[in-house]
Amino acid sequence: MHLRNPRRLLLTALAAACLCASVHAQTAVRVASKIDTEGALLGSIILQTLEAQGIKTENKLSLGNTKIVRSALVAGEVDIYPEYTGNGAFFFSDEKDPAWKDAKAGYAKVKSLDAKNQLVWLEPAPANNTWAIAIRKDVAAKNKLKSLDDLGKWLGTGGKFKLAASAEFIERPDALPAFQSTYGFKLTQDQLLTLAGGDTAVTIKAAAEQTSGVNAAMAYGTDGPVAALGLVILADSKGAQPIYAPAPVVRADVLAKNPKMRDALAAVFKTLDGPTLQSLNAKIALEGQDAKQVAAAYLKSKGFSK
Repeated sequence: MHLRNPRRLLLTALAAACLCASVHAQTAVRVASKIDTEGALLGSIILQTLEAQGIKTENKLSLGNTKIVRSALVAGEVDIYPEYTGNGAFFFSDEKDPAWKDAKAGYAKVKSLDAKNQLVWLEPAPANNTWAIAIRKDVAAKNKLKSLDDLGKWLGTGGKFKLAASAEFIERPDALPAFQSTYGFKLTQDQLLTLAGGDTAVTIKAAAEQTSGVNAAMAYGTDGPVAALGLVILADSKGAQPIYAPAPVVRADVLAKNPKMRDALAAVFKTLDGPTLQSLNAKIALEGQDAKQVAAAYLKSKGFSK
């Protein structure tokens, strides 16, 4: 009786096989990232960490800018990507909340707000990729400058200082003016070198080469060239800027199917402080290494992969 319609049995078997293959394909976690250097690095770290845990992945790295990748995640077109806690202020049009200037409060807030989108913010890294002021290491060491508070006091005693920055950084209320009002200093035109565009690589290079007497630069907290070119980031101890801590953001249903990714990624991201990310970013931005290879070498060196 079972062999009376072998064609139907064959079609049924093929359909079942196709269904199984389809379900199996859908289990791959689609890992995305933004198109910048750090985005590619962190995306590669996430993807390789998941693979080390035996979780099947699909590579969607360097997908696009923030708007594109964020929209893809919300729409369910990708499953996980690295984002920054401070961007929650813009995602939810909530820029004035002081919570964004506190690492723990900002993380808690964006985690809570995004829960309604069925998105989970996993543990963030201790790094802070926000607008910053970097100064030459020799100047910092000689004058004991570790924070912007130190800088403000030093400038008050007549410290010799000249900053390379973009016009946007100099003029935007939330950039240099915020630093000046928070730390009680005011730079004159003679203490500023305005450079076209917003490329921090250019401002950092100007400080490194002491172009036009420059010894400090507009930077981002985890810029690769900072340490490599002999500069150091001054700590924003009073929170003039929002905290932009990188963290994996994952769809809740995907996390439920792959619960071990939470602890695995938390262990890795815990090691990604500012100097570490600067060093890793420099390998890509300055040395021309591939983000995938830099991520692989780092994970292996820390014992997160074989």
